[in-house]
Amino acid sequence: MSAVGEQEALLADLVAAVVCSPKYSDVCVEVVRNIGARELRARRDLRGAIKATKSKLHQVGASYLSRRTPYEKWLDELKAARRFGGEPALRSVCTRIMRHHASTRERLAILDRFYASTLRDIAPVRSVLDVACGFNPLAIPWMPLAPGATYYAYDMYVGLASFLSGFLWLVDIPGRAEACDLVQRAPKEEVELAFLLKVLPCLERLSTSVGARLMEGIRARNLLVSFPVRSLGGRDKGMEATYGAHFAELVQGRGWTVQRFLFETELAFLVTK
Repeated sequence: MSAVGEQEALLADLVAAVVCSPKYSDVCVEVVRNIGARELRARRDLRGAIKATKSKLHQVGASYLSRRTPYEKWLDELKAARRFGGEPALRSVCTRIMRHHASTRERLAILDRFYASTLRDIAPVRSVLDVACGFNPLAIPWMPLAPGATYYAYDMYVGLASFLSGFLWLVDIPGRAEACDLVQRAPKEEVELAFLLKVLPCLERLSTSVGARLMEGIRARNLLVSFPVRSLGGRDKGMEATYGAHFAELVQGRGWTVQRFLFETELAFLVTK
């Protein structure tokens, strides 16, 4: 077998080993394959590459997501809430589900202010691209969207994307949710607003250049970019200053207009290209 063929065989074994794990079985195969290929290039040991790939997947996704994600049950609950309880009941169920993802759970305390404040100057928003979305589309009831607004959501989890597609249909929002590898390619939709909410620190663990590439390559007039100000354990590690400085580097010299917003749990920037 040639060296290339041997490498492909090792990569196939790595992907199979990773997706057989219940913790990572829902991850888009494209993501597993691309991370695995990088780890195999860094080491020849298959077992070590599998372990390193799982570690990366934990850092960028699994550490934020609840182990229990009963998507079909949640969708049934959302349907019942929408049908029998209207907007208040829908918001209640959305809030409960958002607690199952660390990123949206942290935002719940400021949810009534977050979108109203950051998007005030561009509301109502007619089209949205949500990058590495997690459960953020469930916050649509709090967003100042225009009637008929379109919403495109992308994440690394296949089951999550299917669930969110069902949710968009349920709330009569045109658009779709898909699973893909956002490190390899930026979405192509042209939109009024793109969300990059607390995603750059995660994606930059896979590629240090991905933040700049996404901000430049995404076809959106406005970007809402945010960063956590505390660790997942709730500790203040100087993250506001660190991420504020990093963001300044990302936008330096681009001629973009930037508004800064500081909340208890999140540092946000509205960028107008």
